[in-house]
Amino acid sequence: MIRAYKFLLRPTARQAAALGEMLQDHCSLYNGALQERREAWRHRSKTSIKYGDQSAQLKEIRAFDPEQQGRWSFSSQQATLRRLDNAFAAFFRRVRNGEKPGYPRFKGVGHFDTVVFPKNGDGCRWDSTPHDPHTRVRLKGVGHVRVHQHRPVQGRVKTISIKREGKRWYVIMACDKIPAEVLPPTGTVVGIDMGTVHLFTTSDGVHEPNPKFLDDAAEELAAAQRHLATFPRRTRQRTKKHRAAARKVAKLHAKIRRRRLDHHHKIARALIRHYDVIAHERLNLTGMTKAPAPKPDPHQNGAFLPNGAAAKAGLNKGILDAGWGQFLGILANKAESAGRLVIPVEARNTSRTCPPSAGGCGHVARENRVTQAKFQCRACGFTANADHVGALNVLDRAGLVLCDAA
Repeated sequence: MIRAYKFLLRPTARQAAALGEMLQDHCSLYNGALQERREAWRHRSKTSIKYGDQSAQLKEIRAFDPEQQGRWSFSSQQATLRRLDNAFAAFFRRVRNGEKPGYPRFKGVGHFDTVVFPKNGDGCRWDSTPHDPHTRVRLKGVGHVRVHQHRPVQGRVKTISIKREGKRWYVIMACDKIPAEVLPPTGTVVGIDMGTVHLFTTSDGVHEPNPKFLDDAAEELAAAQRHLATFPRRTRQRTKKHRAAARKVAKLHAKIRRRRLDHHHKIARALIRHYDVIAHERLNLTGMTKAPAPKPDPHQNGAFLPNGAAAKAGLNKGILDAGWGQFLGILANKAESAGRLVIPVEARNTSRTCPPSAGGCGHVARENRVTQAKFQCRACGFTANADHVGALNVLDRAGLVLCDAA
């Protein structure tokens, strides 16, 4: 198994400054490599430069600029060039598929926040022994940085990344050869229906509350954003007060994100402990949160008809605040580690089908969903909570998948 560990770093003031310089120099390398590719394509008869060409120049770059590029890990700089190469590979893939291209952009220092070390011990070494309270990570050019290790690291450390989030620094390690921690079987199965009023509803009829962390912080966040918007555009990123206001907004968003992540881990773990098989809808979150297309007015040039954009924006906000994609990803990872089975099923009409497993007739109609919370079958009169009906149908479809697999 492969698992990632993320720990908070406790650098000294001098180490924090060195970490910032490391990010800045890697950002300069990324932008310089991007500029070289752009100029080669424009001025050299559309010549393409590959990763191997730029990686071969690193030795000369480090010798020419030992104060900035020469003091950092060679392998981490190669990883930065590989990052740019992956960005171009994704750009050309989108062009071939007829998608929005998204040409790679130059990175500002505030938008380049991660340095990757491809191998433990090459420019970065994880120094940790069992029951050792003094965990350190050694970084070339920075030194031994103290780590707040809140849980033991299992397996073999493969890659190490240093990431900045606001004023905090984190170390992220990807480890392999992690033994599975199989939980004892419980003999129970469940289907869940994701929602915004409730985070999800189980086929047992249990509603998991949706904390709505964004709504809880909405007033404070709005005040911070209004204060940030008072700065004229021409002075932005130029004054100390503007940078402080921007950090305030980023800090609030980071807090919301951490609270949501912590909640998802806890409820996913609870599901894994209680059920052997968990079924959920296969959701297209990109399509579900897409803004509605404008409707031109055929009788008035340049005018548009109402398209429900305001209501759809509220729904999109609720879906993104609930974090369905993050929760389902965490659930799948924990299930793999615990020896449980997670089954995604077709989501179409799960809340509009009269559930046969609960004594329903199986009739499918849009009118069956009377309101957000009420389901009433137009054929047989079966009445229940709409989210509970959706969870029951999800469980029924998972049973069909298991039967087909057998």
